Amino acid sequence: MAQKIKSNYIQKSKHKENYSSFKRLVMRVNTKNALINIFLLLLFSYQCLAEPLHKPRHNRPNIIVIVADDLGWGDTATYGHSVIKTPNIDLLAKQGVKFNQGYAAAGVCSPSRSAILTGRTPYRNGVWRHLSGHSEPTHLRKSEITYPRMLKQAGYSTAHFGKWHLLSKTQVNNKSFPQPNDHGYDYWFATHNNAWPSHKNPNNFIRNGVKVGELNGYSAPLVADEAIQWLKHKREPLKPFLMSVWFHEPHSPIATDIKFSDLYPNETPQNKKYYGNISQMDYALGQILKALDTQDLSDNTLVIFTSDNGPVVKFGGSSGGLKGYKRYDFEGGIRVPFLVRWPGHVIANTESNIPVIGTDIFTTVLNIVGLPTPQDRTIDGVNFLPAITGKHLVRKTPLFWRTHVSPYDNRVALREGDWKIVANDTLSNFKLFNIQEDMKEEIDLAEGMPEKLAQMKQRLINTWQEISAEGPNQWWESETSKPMPGATLRY
Repeated sequence: MAQKIKSNYIQKSKHKENYSSFKRLVMRVNTKNALINIFLLLLFSYQCLAEPLHKPRHNRPNIIVIVADDLGWGDTATYGHSVIKTPNIDLLAKQGVKFNQGYAAAGVCSPSRSAILTGRTPYRNGVWRHLSGHSEPTHLRKSEITYPRMLKQAGYSTAHFGKWHLLSKTQVNNKSFPQPNDHGYDYWFATHNNAWPSHKNPNNFIRNGVKVGELNGYSAPLVADEAIQWLKHKREPLKPFLMSVWFHEPHSPIATDIKFSDLYPNETPQNKKYYGNISQMDYALGQILKALDTQDLSDNTLVIFTSDNGPVVKFGGSSGGLKGYKRYDFEGGIRVPFLVRWPGHVIANTESNIPVIGTDIFTTVLNIVGLPTPQDRTIDGVNFLPAITGKHLVRKTPLFWRTHVSPYDNRVALREGDWKIVANDTLSNFKLFNIQEDMKEEIDLAEGMPEKLAQMKQRLINTWQEISAEGPNQWWESETSKPMPGATLRY
């Protein structure tokens, strides 16, 4: 009996020892697994911290459209100026495509800007003239469809920074007229027209309907800083975004930070101010591009850079040798810088000689985002992306200009293919150019090519009749200002 008890005791002791060993083994395995789990958790946390706090839940591209004010075709190093320093505009060209035949939709500001937003030539969308301080009825009507409004409806976060100029002075912040938010912008920081009293310490900015008061600094860097703050802190981070950045430089009244005018010690005081003003704007552009890099947004952002019209020569502007300047419908008034960067979609450091126009921005942006163009109205702009690879663009409406403040002898112009016809205000006197071969418009072929002249003349007259029939013609036909010298019509 004693032997049996001893045997059971020994057996239980072995079981107890085996159980203890097994328990220690399990604890070791659990500890190892716990350490692995902790390591994996730390690794996952590090990866999360390494990524943006709010990673977008989309792959749609962001859009930035940057417009300079009165920047001539020859006013940058990118387009051949031998003195003006524009390293960031140059960089944009190296990283994307440079259009050698990019156009503004008018020879003056408000009409040109309206065409960018609507894809419709100015007399068709109603903004046929520049909008000053007068109480004229003209404005960008709420009935016009803008691409910011369409992108907002498609889930984009939208903002406008800088000059607006699609309302007259008495219409700004007037609830009877559409403000930037009515045209699709969630956030806006804008002036009616020019920075006032100059680019230095402007006091006429309005932020989302509230007057800001005097700001300390210079216009372009102030506009860029506001855009960057919105980009970093105020936009909806899970949405793609659209930014319109419309600089005031180099439009008068010009004021330039000394650190930029000092870049040109050998120039006249006027040129130091003007050249430095463009470098000031270029610096602001660079700050925006750096912000995109810092936030890892560059690769998925389309950037378009252009100007609203040609230069003002008396302040130091250059058309690059083209005929005319701001307010003209000769090339110097309407041919402008036009650059596009979109990594992975646009081949870097390329050039295109296919004509494109600000009106095309509307249709191109919608195409990129995957939205159809409105079908209830005429859209003049086309998708310019094929032109990046040298493909010709098919247009229902030829490139067309009518600038109400141009000299009477070049009030209206139309380009189709290589040919351009220029007419006076009453469409009774015409000039004909092969613009592809004669971009300086030095050789008028009207007398020597009567058949081509007749063809282009009819195309111009038909296009004008079709546009004026659709636009609010009562606005320009009731204009009371004096006609330009030598002109019959006020429009």
